[in-house]
Amino acid sequence: MINNALINPKSIVIIGGSNDITKPGGKVLKNLIDGNFNGDLYVSNPKETLVQGIKSFQNIHSLPEVDLAIIAIAAKYIPETIEILTKNKNTRGFIILSAGFSEMGEEGKILEKRVVDLIDGVDGSLIGPNCIGVLNTNYNGVFSKPTPVLDPQGCDFISGSGATAVFILESAIPYGLTFSSVYSVGNSAQLGVEEILKYMDETFDPEKSSRIKILYMEKIDKPALLLKHASSLIRKGCKIAAIKSGTSEAGSRAASSHTGALASPDVAVEALFNKAGIVRCYGREDLISVANVFKQKELKGKNIAIITHAGGPAVMLTDALSKGGLNIPHIEGKDSDELLGKLFDGSSVGNPIDFLATGTAEQLDTIFDYTDNKFDNIDGMAVIFGTPGLFPIFDAYKVISERMKTSRKPIFPVFPSGITARKEVDYFLSLGETFFPDEVLMGNAICKVYNTPKPEAENVILPEIDKISIRKIIDNASEGYISPSEIQCLLDATGIPRAKEKEVYCINDATEFASSTGFPVVMKVVGPLHKSDVGGVSLNVNNIAQVEKEFNRLININEATGVLIQKMHQGTELFAGVKYEKGFGHLILCGLGGIFIEVLKDVSTGLAPLSGNEAVRMIKNLKGYKIISGVRGNEGVNEAIFADIIVRLSALVTVAPEIEEMDLNPLLGSKDNIIAVDARINVKKR
Repeated sequence: MINNALINPKSIVIIGGSNDITKPGGKVLKNLIDGNFNGDLYVSNPKETLVQGIKSFQNIHSLPEVDLAIIAIAAKYIPETIEILTKNKNTRGFIILSAGFSEMGEEGKILEKRVVDLIDGVDGSLIGPNCIGVLNTNYNGVFSKPTPVLDPQGCDFISGSGATAVFILESAIPYGLTFSSVYSVGNSAQLGVEEILKYMDETFDPEKSSRIKILYMEKIDKPALLLKHASSLIRKGCKIAAIKSGTSEAGSRAASSHTGALASPDVAVEALFNKAGIVRCYGREDLISVANVFKQKELKGKNIAIITHAGGPAVMLTDALSKGGLNIPHIEGKDSDELLGKLFDGSSVGNPIDFLATGTAEQLDTIFDYTDNKFDNIDGMAVIFGTPGLFPIFDAYKVISERMKTSRKPIFPVFPSGITARKEVDYFLSLGETFFPDEVLMGNAICKVYNTPKPEAENVILPEIDKISIRKIIDNASEGYISPSEIQCLLDATGIPRAKEKEVYCINDATEFASSTGFPVVMKVVGPLHKSDVGGVSLNVNNIAQVEKEFNRLININEATGVLIQKMHQGTELFAGVKYEKGFGHLILCGLGGIFIEVLKDVSTGLAPLSGNEAVRMIKNLKGYKIISGVRGNEGVNEAIFADIIVRLSALVTVAPEIEEMDLNPLLGSKDNIIAVDARINVKKR
């Protein structure tokens, strides 16, 4: 629970406040003083009578009542201190800067739990331990530098790492980003990134609250909470970007199916971010560049005009934007010719619009005017503006600032001359603007923001399936991989089309089924998990003699319990699957099937429950999508049916959450139909 004592305290005590500002207790006090905290400020230090001009209470029992305690003493003394503050001083907000808790091992975990229990007992709020503190427009409760410009409409920043928070601020401040709040949650003993975001959602004020949130996370303890409140904030008009570090799959558990091998926790993070509408970033500069894009007007389309007087950066930006799926359309016609006539000889306006190193601020203003008001095939402008340092160019920076404020279309400024034009850039920043130092970073960030999907509706409408039959099958099934007959019943109850098939245990049943279904047929061993690895699949079985021969071969494979026989179908091999990821729920995966799932690993992932829109987007995001849509005269696959199967898998796992893993591999698809010809389902009774 986050309370007002933490967010807007009327009184603060620094437990362990010091005259030595090289120590956290001294530095946080100095920052509070320098930040002009307008409440009552107290210090408790048993060895000092006066700390930075403030009376020190040498005995904590003599303190008056106080809203917020910022604690910078040894960990072993903290539980006793909190007990006194909670019981005798009505303290309900706590920031513990000190380390020595759960990050140190079992003894520290016990100490940390005792602290949390004491604070929970009075409905208090705790940030930390092992953090740099909290910074907002009410107080500077951090012991670190730099201190950003505090602005109610600046970025809200939540970080799981104190040092990383400092480094991200170092990256952001030089480019003009301001901040509304900074939360360093440290060990997240009580309040983590998810809880802070929840508070921001529940207290969101469309008139006063910041609409930009940036996050740094090393773990996601509560995925459902993050999804709920991030997507809610974005629906309210906020924009959220996040780094989730630790993307390596080293240490991931061994999986027993294709789906399991592909579905790492990082895949789950990716699926969650996409569902919530969070822009995913992978580094500090990446995060700051995306936040800078958030600060500009929203890009409504894919067409960008590049305005520059330097050819090389324009080429690199063109490459970055094109790679990210945006367009740099050719500009031509009467208005284009008219604009060219207003520029110096040698200029070009075809896009990029190059007005030469000798171009003037007036010409730049004219270019903005034409691009904003006359070039209807342009949705946004990137301006790359530097200087060789021959003369001051304040007027050009003023034009850019004014146009950024008044233009209907967003303007994204790149200033490469951070040293040569330092005074001009500082002037630009003083006008309240932000800029990018590098065109490729900017181009990548624009593409990330544009391509990140909007959050899905909170309540997804799923197709009707036979819930009673599904529950009966799952309730009666044993743990582990279920039988082909149980799989057939589940697919039928879910409404997923499948090939006609039968599990047989003798030659007579095999030949009888093959004769009735017609040739050719496929025969597969039942029992071994990876049938292909043991030679357990026979294709194009065309007559009774072959059926008998293959039955005898397959039934004698080690661990074989039977033979599955089915009509042979043709089509493009597809894949759809399910993987349960602890904490996140069920991941739904799709891609090209057969051996391509192992070789190409071209898979899209979504988080159940999935909407139809999400399923369609998953299909279109595949690198092999052109194979699915049809390429070089080959007919494509019915995408609507493929999307429906993906959504039905999502519906299935909401009814049967015991499904741990499920593969439909391959599905055989054509323009008219998609049929499941092989399936595998692993059930775990949680």
